[in-house]
Amino acid sequence: MEIRKFATFVEETLMEGGKVVSTPTRKAAALAVIKNPFAGKYQENLDDLMAVGEELGALLGKKAVDALGKSVEAVESYGKAAVVGMNGELEHAGAILHPKLGKPFREAVGGGKAIIPSAKKMGGPGTEIDVPLHYKDAAFVRSHFDAMTVRLHDAPKPDEIVVVLAVTDSGRPLARIGGLKKGEAKKEDGLR
Repeated sequence: MEIRKFATFVEETLMEGGKVVSTPTRKAAALAVIKNPFAGKYQENLDDLMAVGEELGALLGKKAVDALGKSVEAVESYGKAAVVGMNGELEHAGAILHPKLGKPFREAVGGGKAIIPSAKKMGGPGTEIDVPLHYKDAAFVRSHFDAMTVRLHDAPKPDEIVVVLAVTDSGRPLARIGGLKKGEAKKEDGLR
C-alpha cells in the first residue's frame, strides 16, 4: 500500500439550536490518501485492495480514536467511507471497505456489534463525502443516526482513493426524536 498522506478532523459541538450542550459532543475522522493500484485498468481479483482495507481498519481506527481524545471505551458510534479518483471504480472502494476492514476497526474502537455504516463515491480533488454514523452496538438507537462531512482539497487524484473512518463519543447533540435509547439497547444482535 502506498500512502500519500494522512489527515484527521475533529468536531466539537458546544451549542445546538441556540442552546448550550451540557456535555459537548465530539466526532473525529481519520483519512488516508492511497494510490489505487488498479486505476485505469480492469482487475477481476481485488484481493490486494481487501488486504489494504484490513490494514487501514486498524491504522485509521486507532488514528480516529486518538483524534477523538478519549478512551476507547468512550467511543459510541462509527462509520466508514471512501472517495475513488476518476480512473478507478466504485468496486475499488467496496473492496477496501467491506470484506476485511470491519474486524480491525471494531478492535480499534473497543468492539461493536452493529454493522458499520458506509458510503462510497467517485470524485476528484476536494470531493466531500458524508460518513454515515450510528451507535456501534445497536443500529436502531436513533439518537446516534448522524454523519460527518469530510474533504481534502487535493485528493483524490485520478489514481488515488481517500479512505475515511469516523468515530463519536455520543449521539447527536440534544437528540429528542424518540425510539430506542442507548441505555435500553440489549446489544445482542447489533440491531436493538
